[in-house]
Amino acid sequence: MKTRTIEAKPVAVCVTGASGVIYAVRLLEVLSERKIPVHLIVSDAGKIVLKEELNLSVKSLVSGRDVTLHGIGEIGASVASGSFVLGSVVICPCSSNTLGAVANGVGNNLICRVGAVALKEKWPLILIPRESPYSPPLLENMKLLSIYGAHILPASPSFYRKPSSIADLVDSVIDRVLVKMGLERLLSPWSGQVSK
Repeated sequence: MKTRTIEAKPVAVCVTGASGVIYAVRLLEVLSERKIPVHLIVSDAGKIVLKEELNLSVKSLVSGRDVTLHGIGEIGASVASGSFVLGSVVICPCSSNTLGAVANGVGNNLICRVGAVALKEKWPLILIPRESPYSPPLLENMKLLSIYGAHILPASPSFYRKPSSIADLVDSVIDRVLVKMGLERLLSPWSGQVSK
């Protein structure tokens, strides 16, 4: 009898113009290693930050990976519809502008539209803001998204594992993203402190 292989559901990774594109690059690496198909959307501002922070192009993110690239203006793309099932949607990094648009149902570009679809379909929607400090409107929009079921996961690396590199700090954030996506984590779970 032939066994049926269950394929991993594709995920959408959306990159906006906030600082911190290193997190998106690492997430794409991990998903590629795990052979999870990705639908990638990079905003115009995201392309600028990618070049400025890491000297990378969008083309380099797609090369050699199972990645389908969509333009920010492709409102008719497959991922713009709930009938195209995604395992999760990650907006990484997520600008305050994009977060506000998704929180208020403004689907004026493909990233915002995919976020809106994730909310209505109740797929895991993970937003990684990297702003500091948080303005009152941003906090209100985060609260709204949390009420709607989205995961607000700030790019706040942890230090209790005694990181020795920027890569360690990045992985501490991506590990939490993977957990919210329902995927196997990168790092071993925190075992707690041992009493002496």
